[in-house]
Amino acid sequence: QVQLVESGGGLVQAGGSPRLSCAASGIPFSLSTIDWFRQAPGKEREFLARASPIGITNYADSVKDRFSIDRDNAKNTVYLQMSSLKPEDSAVYYCHTSRSFNDYWGKGTLVTVSS
Repeated sequence: QVQLVESGGGLVQAGGSPRLSCAASGIPFSLSTIDWFRQAPGKEREFLARASPIGITNYADSVKDRFSIDRDNAKNTVYLQMSSLKPEDSAVYYCHTSRSFNDYWGKGTLVTVSS
């Protein structure tokens, strides 16, 4: 019922500025907090950014100066605008939400940053 679908990943050069999208369905989107995480091979899943239903945002210190989370409630979509990408940003990027004490994750979109 709940579905989160990430898109926008791919191969980018260092310094690039892609925008990722997370399209949600099956949830009261306008009432839901949406998060972005990423996971690189051999690493734990890392919190990146959070957008509350009214647009209050929080960021991990590691990306707060380069990444920006935005939401469009009319489109049931959350975006992660990234800039100045580095090879160490290469990872699978996931969106996440919680509802009725359950966690929901998308399948992820792979971002590969070349040097």
